[in-house]
Amino acid sequence: MNEAAFREQLQQNGYGEGVIKEMAANYHEDTHTHDFGASIMVLSGKISVTLEDGRVETCEAGDTFALDANIPHTEQVGPDGVRFLVGRK
Repeated sequence: MNEAAFREQLQQNGYGEGVIKEMAANYHEDTHTHDFGASIMVLSGKISVTLEDGRVETCEAGDTFALDANIPHTEQVGPDGVRFLVGRK
C-alpha cells in the first residue's frame, strides 16, 4: 500500500486526516495507553509495539498497524528511528 491509499483508508475508517510523526533512534516508551485509537503506516525505520499479552508487532517501511484506544502497550523504536503516517479516532 502506498501513502495515498493509506490516507484514503484512514478517511474511510473514521481516523480523520493523517499526520506524519517521527521518533528518535532507540526511543523506548514504557507501558502506557492512549485515549484514542491509532492506525499507522511506517514510511521509514522500524517500531515494535508490545501488547499486554506479550504479543509483539514489529513494523517496517510499508507496514501498517492499528491499535484501539486504552490498550496497554510499550513502544520500541529501531536503531534508525522511525517515521510514520498516523491517523487517530
